[in-house]
Amino acid sequence: MNVPDTTADDLIFGWERPGRGKWIIAGFLFGSLVVHALGFYLFQIVYPPAVALLPPPGRVSLIAPTTDEGRLLLGWMDAEDPALASTTQPLPSGKSLALPTIQHAPSYLTREPALKELPPAPPPLRIPSARPPAPVEPAAIRVETAAKIAPTVIRFSPELEALGSAQVPEMKFSASSQESPQAAQFRIAVNGNGEIRHCFLQNSSGDAALDEQARKYLALTRFSILNPPSSILASLTWGSVTVAWGNDLAPSSPPNPSPTAP
Repeated sequence: MNVPDTTADDLIFGWERPGRGKWIIAGFLFGSLVVHALGFYLFQIVYPPAVALLPPPGRVSLIAPTTDEGRLLLGWMDAEDPALASTTQPLPSGKSLALPTIQHAPSYLTREPALKELPPAPPPLRIPSARPPAPVEPAAIRVETAAKIAPTVIRFSPELEALGSAQVPEMKFSASSQESPQAAQFRIAVNGNGEIRHCFLQNSSGDAALDEQARKYLALTRFSILNPPSSILASLTWGSVTVAWGNDLAPSSPPNPSPTAP
């Protein structure tokens, strides 16, 4: 078998681009452009179309009863009307059925229906209001009543009342405070002439000024003893006096403010 002789240059692939390929493609494109321009010139400029076809005009067909075809078509449309086909047509020779006029009488005029009772209301689950809505009460007219005057009363014990009637001076007491005092009780001794020789405070009224005024008031009191026995003239008669204060006490006068130096 004979092997052909090969060299190193025969085994190397040639990567050079062919030189005539791009000119062939450019020639074909240029020739196609020339042919198209020549055809446009021949068919549009040299030989223009001689007759221009216009679009057909619009046509409106009217169905009139003046022609036989129109009357036939209108008669067929009336016969095939679906509204007339679904209604009952009376016979031409038949009489119309007239229904009598009947006045409607509702059933509730002849029989009264039984009313059902309402079910009880469900109990409220929320906390009741402290001031629920209610009608407004008219304002009560305040009647101002005059304060009833309770006079101061002096009560003597039975031992002193047995001596006779007591001649008391005019009462003029003034309290030193706004608080109502308690009843004061004194222990006194009366001689045979009806004079009070001794006066001791047993229960205070809570106001020292009132106690002193009551003591002076009792000291000026005299008893009218008529036909006193020898035992009364020779000794002292002891007894108790209770002073129940009323609301006839004079109000306490406020203390005079001390003058300030200018």
